[in-house]
Amino acid sequence: MDILREHLLDLWSLLTRPLISIGQADVSFWKLLTIVVTVSIIVISARFLKKLIAGRLLVTTVHDEGTRVALGTILQYLIVFFGFLLVLQSAGIDLSTLTVLSGTIGLGIGFGLQNIVDNFFSGLIILLERPIKVGDRIEVGSVYGDVTRIAIRSTTIRTNDNINIIIPNSEFVSKQVTNWSHTDRNVRVSIPVGVSYRSDPEKVRNVLLAVADNHPAILERPAPDVIFHEFGNSSLNFELRVWTSTHIQTPKVLRSEMNYRIFEAFRQHGIEIPFPQRDIHIKSGTIPPAGTG
Repeated sequence: MDILREHLLDLWSLLTRPLISIGQADVSFWKLLTIVVTVSIIVISARFLKKLIAGRLLVTTVHDEGTRVALGTILQYLIVFFGFLLVLQSAGIDLSTLTVLSGTIGLGIGFGLQNIVDNFFSGLIILLERPIKVGDRIEVGSVYGDVTRIAIRSTTIRTNDNINIIIPNSEFVSKQVTNWSHTDRNVRVSIPVGVSYRSDPEKVRNVLLAVADNHPAILERPAPDVIFHEFGNSSLNFELRVWTSTHIQTPKVLRSEMNYRIFEAFRQHGIEIPFPQRDIHIKSGTIPPAGTG
């Protein structure tokens, strides 16, 4: 027992032996391990609290999911930041002595951390101003999809092909972003249609509106409408404009379904869909003899 006790005392002495000094505080391996474990617990607790706030506590008071996620994320980072400061103070580390490192940190930012800092503050701007939020349908650059996660450094977008694309937050601050569902999830889809010049425009309009009224994904308000777009080379060109809240991710699918229905409705009502054609006019006459004229 005495030998075991001596080994334990030696181990404890090794763990508590100062490794570095920060100001007047000596940091041992044991103190460093305690700090790491405590900060890890704070980070895990902050994540759990974020999910609890976004998924349960604010469901009845804040109906918008993006707002709940933004509030939970801001609270998460505040808890981690102040918790880290509190752990350092409890470990006896005077935070005023850390100002010595500010020059080194500034030098590091100047050389290699510009993008990280830029994305960090861009993430704060996104969370506070909320130009985008979780659940929005957005388009930035060539990426088109739903926002699934907004972190402090990057934002995750899921495309229609179920591919997650991670975009740095600075892209949303420095570039033009199209938010298809910023205020609501109602979007307008336009379906171009061409008919023969022998068709009655008023009849075409009525048939198109009837097709739109019979589709379950098309909203009654705003009501569908038909635009007589132009007199084309081979057709009268119309545009059926409808509103939907269920096909915001898949407008091409809605256009395809409407085209099937329009084709069938035109066939039943005898409305011809023309194909490009050219008229050739041949003038008769005599060819003058060679060497004359």
